[in-house]
Amino acid sequence: MKAISGIAILALSLTLAACGKSEEGAKPSGEPIAAVAAPAGTSWSETIAATPEGYFLMGNPSAKVKLVEYGSYTCSHCKDFSAEASEEIKKLVDTGKMSFEFRTYLRDPIDLTTALLARCGGKDIFYPLSEQFFANQSAMFEKVQGQEAAFKTVEQLPAAQRPGAIAQIAGLVEYAQQRGVSADQAKQCLADTASAEKLAKGVEAANTQYQIQGTPSFLINGVMLDNVATWASLQPKLREAGL
Repeated sequence: MKAISGIAILALSLTLAACGKSEEGAKPSGEPIAAVAAPAGTSWSETIAATPEGYFLMGNPSAKVKLVEYGSYTCSHCKDFSAEASEEIKKLVDTGKMSFEFRTYLRDPIDLTTALLARCGGKDIFYPLSEQFFANQSAMFEKVQGQEAAFKTVEQLPAAQRPGAIAQIAGLVEYAQQRGVSADQAKQCLADTASAEKLAKGVEAANTQYQIQGTPSFLINGVMLDNVATWASLQPKLREAGL
């Protein structure tokens, strides 16, 4: 599923790149990779670090296999992937052989609103909260159906107020509150235009570098995978990489 060009919330241009080239990372060797133990008293799947680009890396930062997903919170295929693969990915991350990084690919204003809330609790709950937002996708869509007039009103608000208004229409503030994000936290995060701009620029950079055609899209060691959008199609690629 493509990103919408020019997300209305902040009037940011997210024009799809006409051309781009995948970064050439280390090619999968196919040779088995040795497991790496996590520091005592920890697990790799609970080891989360912020990246310079503003995302969150799960696992061993020196893992031989680096899996990156470009995903959208409003994409049904991404929801399905989250349900099928989240626990399996954590198992692989816990071996220390692979790290995982979810990079938000913004397609629409609800996507941006959800992304701001998912980051609101910080790095340690980003992945559990993201999984829960995916699980809530269908219920969220039901709430926004028939709300065209409310969304028209949102368009008249100042940019910093739009994500908060959308979150209320979609029931996302209450949903986040039930999962550890206070109302004050949510309000502050939803008004954070600097974070919104950084996320939008990340989409622009991804489009330029990788020519992303839809979500979910995956990189292994910096190389974009062709025709891979499900856990079943990703598994063989991970085995080829040595997992």
